[in-house]
Amino acid sequence: MTVMENYRAWLEMAAGEPGLIGELREIADRPAEIEDRFYTELSFGTAGMRGVLGAGTNRMNIFNVRRLSAGLADYVKGLPGGAERGIVIGYDSRRMSEEFAREAALVFAARGVKALLFDALRPVPVVSYAVRHLHTIAGVVITASHNPPQYNGYKVYAEDGAQVGPDMAEGISRLVFGLPYADCQPMEESAALDAGLLRYVGNREVDDDYIRMVLDLLIDPALIREKGKDLKIVYTPLHGSGNIPVRRALAEAGIDSVTVVPEQELPDPNFSTVKAPNPEDPNAFTLAIPLAEKVGASVIFGTDPDCDRLGVCVLDHEGVWRTLSGNQIGCLLLHHVLSGRQRLGTLPSNGAVCKSIVSTDMARAICKRFGVELFDTLTGFKYIGEKIQQFEETGSHSFLFGFEESFGFLSGTSVRDKDGVNASLLIAEAACACMAEGITLYERMQQLYREYGYYHEEVLSLTLPGKEGLENMRALMRRLRERPPQEAAGLRVLAVRDYLKGERREGGVVEKLDYPASDVLFYELSGGGWCCVRPSGTEPKIKLYVNTRSDESMESARALGAAVLEDMRRMMA
Repeated sequence: MTVMENYRAWLEMAAGEPGLIGELREIADRPAEIEDRFYTELSFGTAGMRGVLGAGTNRMNIFNVRRLSAGLADYVKGLPGGAERGIVIGYDSRRMSEEFAREAALVFAARGVKALLFDALRPVPVVSYAVRHLHTIAGVVITASHNPPQYNGYKVYAEDGAQVGPDMAEGISRLVFGLPYADCQPMEESAALDAGLLRYVGNREVDDDYIRMVLDLLIDPALIREKGKDLKIVYTPLHGSGNIPVRRALAEAGIDSVTVVPEQELPDPNFSTVKAPNPEDPNAFTLAIPLAEKVGASVIFGTDPDCDRLGVCVLDHEGVWRTLSGNQIGCLLLHHVLSGRQRLGTLPSNGAVCKSIVSTDMARAICKRFGVELFDTLTGFKYIGEKIQQFEETGSHSFLFGFEESFGFLSGTSVRDKDGVNASLLIAEAACACMAEGITLYERMQQLYREYGYYHEEVLSLTLPGKEGLENMRALMRRLRERPPQEAAGLRVLAVRDYLKGERREGGVVEKLDYPASDVLFYELSGGGWCCVRPSGTEPKIKLYVNTRSDESMESARALGAAVLEDMRRMMA
């Protein structure tokens, strides 16, 4: 169908949806807007489906949610016991999240697949845990994570609790995009309940066990019980689903002094106190910092709406609040886990740590110090989840910790995605360990730099929205493949890894890379640094990552990183 044929079909289809039909009528005389909404369909892949809310094939709306749910239901019916085991569904505080979750559940029911729908908003890690805990065949979370309020999305989890891998995503996608919208209708709620095809999941069924599991991941519970009473924390859930579980986990661990930012405590789909509900952004802590100063807190936590990411603010030696990067939090947690286990004699001989290829190489140095093997994965926590599954199936390694520079952390195996509750409790324990030594988290980070070297990371995101932006991203990646850079800021490019071709090229020598195909280019630089270019899997962005290292000081590492970033930015312009 042409763009205008699609538009006219949606005018008819959306007649019973006041919000959507109103949008469509408003753009009747705006051909550019019509094209943007209908030139393509929202894709479904290993990161699920995500987009701006609104009417159109290229928007998140009730019709796309129903069709994706129908395709997912048809897929799981082809798996042994799939329909009976069912799908567990959770949602966060975003616009339309509860409505989309309910529609998904009723479409599953209409296609004969049991739906287990949480009775209120839940974090991503709780749903990942519930897939395994309730033995469902799959899971769904309605969320757009840390994106601005105009977005929503649909994440799908496989029976291992990790986001679906490439093969399953492709299988679901084939079924979804072969379905007419008219064939994806939901069942009436009362009929679904009467037929036993819909069941609501309350807090006693999953949440209590989940919290006990998170508490069991503490390295030294006695330490946190002893020092936790002296640790003062300010916490902001950024209007999201972390409010109850994060506070509960901290309280049950023995940390009594947790003050929540009142303006950001309750769900708010507009996220009206922040530009974007993203704990990666220092501005997310604007309200938390004066509150921390008022109550005398030494650390601030923030989780995003679906509580899979954790941001941390700490006081430096001059009393200035510093927002830690995802790499810094990852290294603090990694060092805490490994050093604590070594001290207590619980560090296994086959221990393993996983990180994404765009996360800091400081982790490699820390793992080497403790005799732990480090595994690199592609970006996307599902690949860390796959590694955990491989370790369990083969018995080759004991998973200890995984992280991504984009503020995602995990120290257990019962959840197979980023876990902001687990990370909050773990960084609180790390803060208690520092208190026991008479230092702060900030001072611990400086210790790590002195011991392992000064690692600096830069990330540049270029937003390229719409049809033209997608074409520009493809053209840029094609150009970089055809004419790869030879140097950046005086650092030679020693080798190029092309994860789409699955090869690493150093001079005339080519070796195969054992990773799934992914549109990523990685440049190894002289001096131990690197840079990486990849299109985002969830947003209309292309990302440039730069990592540099210095033995001398953070200033020299930072200056070099800025120079490499500027050179690469010019090449990409």
